[in-house]
Amino acid sequence: MIRGRRKRRMVGDMTNKVTMQEIADALGISRVTVWKVFHNYENVSAALRSNVWDKAVELGYVKGGREIEQAGQGRERNVSVIVARPDSAAFSMKIIHSLARELSLYNINLMYTYMPSRYSDKYKMPQMLYSNRVQGAVVLNIYDKTLTEGINRLNLPKVFVDVTQQISPGNLSGDLVLLEGQDTMRRITESLVARGMTKIGFIGDIGHARTICDRYEGFCRCMREHGLTVEEGFCLTRIKEIFSCEEEIGAFLDSLPLLPEAFVCASDFIAHCLWLYFSRHRERVPEGIAVTGYDDSDEFADVVGLLTTASVKTELLGKRIAMQIIYRMERGDAPYETIYVKPSVIERNSILCV
Repeated sequence: MIRGRRKRRMVGDMTNKVTMQEIADALGISRVTVWKVFHNYENVSAALRSNVWDKAVELGYVKGGREIEQAGQGRERNVSVIVARPDSAAFSMKIIHSLARELSLYNINLMYTYMPSRYSDKYKMPQMLYSNRVQGAVVLNIYDKTLTEGINRLNLPKVFVDVTQQISPGNLSGDLVLLEGQDTMRRITESLVARGMTKIGFIGDIGHARTICDRYEGFCRCMREHGLTVEEGFCLTRIKEIFSCEEEIGAFLDSLPLLPEAFVCASDFIAHCLWLYFSRHRERVPEGIAVTGYDDSDEFADVVGLLTTASVKTELLGKRIAMQIIYRMERGDAPYETIYVKPSVIERNSILCV
């Protein structure tokens, strides 16, 4: 057994480096276990993982050409998920739960910081975000420009999951994770065109989020590629408030004397709002209407399993976000990244018969 703090000896210009075997011997565990910790294998308990990193710090172990710092991976850390409306969608909650589970494997606690959906003059940024209690932040469901700018000024490693269309990714002081939208929505629209549909509308607030704008651009791209006109009268691209989404969509559909053959929706939630409208106005779609979504959510029983949609693996997305905030916390000087996570397209009948 090696006891106490090992002193690193210099022989000429060569350092007598601490090995993984010495760390293993000091803890009474196998070298393989130490190797698993250093390579982020999941089948190691959080407590043992912490002990290994603590011992590595104590002995002055060098990994990747640099000595592990005292505040490194072995120490308990806190990441805050800065979120508005955390309970408004099962989709977001699944991401958060996966994020929390993955971070716990690295001895990192996930904390909540709640923010309003919209900024007001009375609102003040939580002081916890300025303290040393938090070592990183994941920003989710924040689409207000002023709130985002305030978060952006925080001196913290940050990962933004989507962002308002009003802010350029190049102006963010953190990484940006986006669900790929242009090519995915082009393929979804293609599935309708391939069935002979030419009059197709789009519903989604392109001013709300960068991902929604990307999806609209993918829809328009597919229409142009097939020589089809994007008829503005069939498109609702501004929705004032998510909580009045159903009413706004209903008023838009009421205003259309004739309906298109299909609607491409920016999310399964919007497709659900369409189903609610047409269930009350069956006379407008006696033979049904084609509707597509995005998310492949199981939250809306009326449309689940019916829509051509984009399948987002929320558990894997949460893990990917966790890996990014860990990377950002440990490599704060690395160039910021914009990361696209591409979902798979699931083609279904997509005809809503109400």
